[in-house]
Amino acid sequence: MTKKLYYEDAYATGFEAVVVSCEEKAIEDKAVKEQIEGAETVVYQVVLDQTLFFPEEGGQSPDKGVIGTANVLDVQIKNDIITHIVDKPFCVGETVRGMIDWKHRFSNMQQHSGEHIFSGTVNRLYGYDNVGFHLSDNIVTMDFNGVLTEEDVVRVEELVNEAIVKNLPIIVTYPTKEELANMEYRSKIEILGQVRIVNVEGVDVCACCAPHVKRTGEIGMLKVMSVQNHRGGVRISMLCGFRALEAFREKSAIITKLMDSLTVSQELLPDRVEKLKASNQDYKYRLAMSKQKLLEIKMTEIPNEQENVFLFEQDIESTVMRNVVNKLTAEHSGVCGVFVGNDEAGYSFIIGSVNVDCTQIGMLLREKTGAKCGGKKPMIQGSVQASEEILKAVLLDF
Repeated sequence: MTKKLYYEDAYATGFEAVVVSCEEKAIEDKAVKEQIEGAETVVYQVVLDQTLFFPEEGGQSPDKGVIGTANVLDVQIKNDIITHIVDKPFCVGETVRGMIDWKHRFSNMQQHSGEHIFSGTVNRLYGYDNVGFHLSDNIVTMDFNGVLTEEDVVRVEELVNEAIVKNLPIIVTYPTKEELANMEYRSKIEILGQVRIVNVEGVDVCACCAPHVKRTGEIGMLKVMSVQNHRGGVRISMLCGFRALEAFREKSAIITKLMDSLTVSQELLPDRVEKLKASNQDYKYRLAMSKQKLLEIKMTEIPNEQENVFLFEQDIESTVMRNVVNKLTAEHSGVCGVFVGNDEAGYSFIIGSVNVDCTQIGMLLREKTGAKCGGKKPMIQGSVQASEEILKAVLLDF
């Protein structure tokens, strides 16, 4: 077993430990590969007698930092043994000094403590359980097994921030089996062995393995970022503390840029955007109709006695393609099609006929060019990566 120093002091950043084992391992994880500079093909799995590095556990990403001059790329735990994945080797028996990335650790502590208050409040008010939790470097999500309305989420968010402002103590305890039997607490899984209880006084009691802040005021604030339906319940994305601050800086910068670009106040931005969308749709419709008229003029130059007609165009909407194919099949007895794109990017196509089974043409295109298409006897549509010359040769041989 590795001694977990982060349980003794979640605010400590440096520690000394003895190397118990160090094994070379081929790199398989893409995320780990991206963290390593140069052409190294191996990493090292290092076990210490004790560590401050919290491993990936309980839905939370692991700590970052260094051991000696080695970068810690990942931290995993199995059977109470914590393994550090590092980019340099160590000698078994040597004493090393580790330093965790405090900014990353504290951010995770803010997020996780905020999640406890949010989940506990949802459970208390609506009886729903948190059945999924994910805390990575980029996102924090909670999955609840019941539906929350927009008003419900606003209410919970308000209560959570009230609890944060009260600066309530967050107390960690290790109750005995007898004490645990008489205690009401939240837990997503059946826990074997000693249970670690995190108690946000008067708000939530939950089994948890992760480091937390000492008082709720250190969370700073909690902001719900998004809510979506998920497996009969809801998935809520939220941010706390400095992550929430950074998210609002980004949003503020975007809004300011839009205000400057559109020369409009923040309050009028939604209305201006809706007007721009409507105007854009109108222009797109007019452009599509203009392209269709140009194609219709082009179609008048095609001899009526010509049975098969294939047009190759650029930047034509699917509705225009379909309209043109319908007009062509009404005037020509063979196979008619419109291909939109170019030789480099490939083509999307619609092919139709009054007298010919178009599914047979689809089979031919799949066989000769690898086209992806589907449809019924009168009309098929799809995409293909082939040149205009090749496509014409295949179609004319049909």
